[in-house]
Amino acid sequence: MSKRDYYEVLGVAKGASDDEIKKAFRKLAVKYHPDKNPGNKEAEEKFKEINEAYSVLSDKTKRSRYDQFGHAGVGGDGSGDPFAGFRGANGQSFNFDFGGSGFEDILGSIFGFGGGGFRGARRGRDYRTSITIDFEEAIFGATKTISVDGNQTKLKIPAGIYDGQSIRLAGKGGEAPTADGQRGDLYVEVRVRAHKHLTREGDLILSDVTISMVDAVLGTEIDVETVDGKITMKVPAGTQPGTNFKLSGHGAPHLGSDQRGPHIVTVNVEIPKNLNKKQRELIEEFGKAKKKGIFR
Repeated sequence: MSKRDYYEVLGVAKGASDDEIKKAFRKLAVKYHPDKNPGNKEAEEKFKEINEAYSVLSDKTKRSRYDQFGHAGVGGDGSGDPFAGFRGANGQSFNFDFGGSGFEDILGSIFGFGGGGFRGARRGRDYRTSITIDFEEAIFGATKTISVDGNQTKLKIPAGIYDGQSIRLAGKGGEAPTADGQRGDLYVEVRVRAHKHLTREGDLILSDVTISMVDAVLGTEIDVETVDGKITMKVPAGTQPGTNFKLSGHGAPHLGSDQRGPHIVTVNVEIPKNLNKKQRELIEEFGKAKKKGIFR
């Protein structure tokens, strides 16, 4: 099911002011707040939709990208929330399970029993550790070796994982205290190193480039650093400062999907601070010509 237009969700025009957007949000938030609609699933979904729309339209940068590229310009799911679609009760993020025995094992981890009946004291302790990976490894996935209590394990990191998420390895924790018991689980928190030039927002990868005033006026081609290597991007003549360009398919994959979001490149224009005499004369001549209507 496709997402509704965020302006439509809040009931405002595309050119609405910040105050109009805030006023519309407050009115709808009061109407559909869960406290006023206990047990009403439709109202709960509307409240989530309203919050999602406001989180984008109240942010000038996100709103600008949304106006240009639609939902794809704000992380694919529209919220910019890295854990969107991967949250449990009270906002708790799900852990990824690689090697568990399915539903019974999930019940066991919560209530202390599983397919073999009540486990209680027969279950070993859960272990927790962490691993740090590069920005690109979080985008494309990786295989790492970790050591816990002298035992080495093959850890598969899924493509698109976020900083701070955990991977659960069933049966890789502490030894069972009894012969008929089960080993505990190992939880590995994944930390992602920051990139020098790239940042991530949901399924988006973001970066800035700076070009000269002349290149902005006349147009140019520039090399843009992406996780897929350098890509040549055309900057058309007359590009304004702060213009966003979308490189489709060069962003981050959504967990559990092969599809990738876009890479958004924001172009900044460098205005020279110190001009020599000749440069100043040329700029002044340009200004005079513009006033006479020669340049439109």
